[in-house]
Amino acid sequence: MRIDVVSIFPEYLAPLALSLLGRAQEDGLLTLAVHDLREFTFDRHRTVDDTPYGGGAGMVMKAEPWALALEAVLAEQTGEASAANLHDGASVAPRRPVLVVPSPAGAVFTQAMAYELAEEPTLAFACGRYEGIDERVLEWASEAFDVRPVSLGDYVLNGGEVAVMAMVEAIGRLVPGVVGNPESLVEESHSDGLLEYPVYTKPSSWRGHEVPEVLLSGNHGKIATWRLEQQLRRTAARRPELLDGADAAAYGKAERAVLRELGYEVADGRLRRA
Repeated sequence: MRIDVVSIFPEYLAPLALSLLGRAQEDGLLTLAVHDLREFTFDRHRTVDDTPYGGGAGMVMKAEPWALALEAVLAEQTGEASAANLHDGASVAPRRPVLVVPSPAGAVFTQAMAYELAEEPTLAFACGRYEGIDERVLEWASEAFDVRPVSLGDYVLNGGEVAVMAMVEAIGRLVPGVVGNPESLVEESHSDGLLEYPVYTKPSSWRGHEVPEVLLSGNHGKIATWRLEQQLRRTAARRPELLDGADAAAYGKAERAVLRELGYEVADGRLRRA
């Protein structure tokens, strides 16, 4: 996978060279290129913003530097894709690259979206600042990119860099080979629509707190049942909306009993809070 990020603060993205993602880049599993938007300006002040039409507070990022930067990214991405096709003997046209634009007005980023984007051979991220990027950039970019405004959550950040770091890490760790034990990806929060169960390690007794007895039993069936029950209880307590409307057929008799205890009932095959 190749990922390109455009930002006026390229140094902000330095942490993406650390830990698992850094090793993935060293191993050739992931290519990450960060581009400085100011390199695509022509005035001596390297200006990337201007006042908004219609008035209002703040500044808006200018269209032309973004167009030039995205054209450069596209040239690199399509050139690399063409080279890969030649190497593989492929004759099909490369897929349109995806351009993710962090925005509080975008679709909320989820684990399902992370899995979807991890299937893409190339991704580009446009880190906006100030009041955002001139909307015409997104319209223009849609001619060559699959443009996707995406929100990290229902809050506002100073810029897109923090959101991009979170999304790139969430996506990059799903690329095959990046995480050493792929089974760990299956048992984490949101992989099955539920929050992850609590985890423990040695010692079994610590400062008066004990590890649940079932985890010391060696009975893997009982452990699996206990973990699923804990997932249901934790999800109902912390993120009840994740259970609302869920397919009741996914849960057996024991799990449905727990769900009834937690205040859920089945209606038309779906869970809902009673």
